[in-house]
Amino acid sequence: MKHIAILGSTGSIGTQTLDIVDQNEDLKVVALAAGSNITLLERQARKYQPSLVAVWDEAKASELKRHLSDTEIRVCAGMDGLLAVATLEESEILVTAIVGMLGIRPTIAAIEAGKDIALANKETLVTAGHIIMPLAQKHQVSILPVDSEHSAIFQSLNGERHNKIDKILLTASGGPFRGKTYEDLEQVTVEDALHHPNWSMGRKITIDSATMVNKGLEVMEAKWLFGVTPGQIEVVVHPQSILHSAVQFEDGAVIGQMGVPDMRLPILYALFYPQRRTLYAEELNLFSVGTLTFERPDLETFYGLSLAYDALDAGGNVPTVFNAANERAVAKFLDGQIRFLQIPEIIASSMEEIFYKEDPTLEEILETETATYDFIESRW
Repeated sequence: MKHIAILGSTGSIGTQTLDIVDQNEDLKVVALAAGSNITLLERQARKYQPSLVAVWDEAKASELKRHLSDTEIRVCAGMDGLLAVATLEESEILVTAIVGMLGIRPTIAAIEAGKDIALANKETLVTAGHIIMPLAQKHQVSILPVDSEHSAIFQSLNGERHNKIDKILLTASGGPFRGKTYEDLEQVTVEDALHHPNWSMGRKITIDSATMVNKGLEVMEAKWLFGVTPGQIEVVVHPQSILHSAVQFEDGAVIGQMGVPDMRLPILYALFYPQRRTLYAEELNLFSVGTLTFERPDLETFYGLSLAYDALDAGGNVPTVFNAANERAVAKFLDGQIRFLQIPEIIASSMEEIFYKEDPTLEEILETETATYDFIESRW
């Protein structure tokens, strides 16, 4: 029996992780955490009977505690609750599925407690990769990627770790606006941007896919996960989302991983690595797919991706500025406060204005986040 804890159990990755639990009797959920959706969290708690649940919103946590008073499930709140879930003694692996920099401190705490990490929170490595990866090595824990692209790269490297990587081919669907010009995007609505052609994801990540900022965040994450330079990471637009990413080695050989676009596949692989388990879902049928196509990304229209490479080259706390600016800009877009094309504009302005720190500590990363938020609120 493998004991797992989940940060973000009511979100897209969290609920799909619980689908995997339903298919595998030797997985036991021991802790769950969510933001404020206590209706779903209560249903999950009653079904999976974890020893601990946590809610970010303290008022909601008090309400959930009353609802679960007929059980022995402990309810915690706020950052203390996230840390309690991350470090619960009986858990073996932590699924970090919350969105945003909120995941950094619990991930660090889990690593220090000796937990393996199934990482779906890309912001953790984007902003604190220089802290996370050495810490994981020190405590001899595994960082197992849950993003479909990074999982594909991870799988492609199995048995090849001793061979030199020439480059990583990081695939992108192109999102709902592939082929559109900058002018075409002037009147984009929230509903337009949330209509992803292939993947079912949370609202924030779906918007990130539409701007291709999500691919920029994945470029940053790949640098830390696989120890490559930015110049070794090539983004390839692949509209069918069948080849999830690939690795090209120095002899020219390319090894990739293919499958249907289903996030449960990388989640399952992370939870049981190095073992493979049956995924009870649609199988890939190449005869039905027929044709796979590949394109260069449009870096002029979707220049958020170019900004990500700029942030990665600058290093220090600039990736944190990039990430924080995007988080706030996307939130404003979803709330109808800004236009779609203002998202990369806000990121670029923030990268120019926020103070630079060469080797930021965790506290300086969080200070950078706050400074970026304050700058955006003062201007937009």
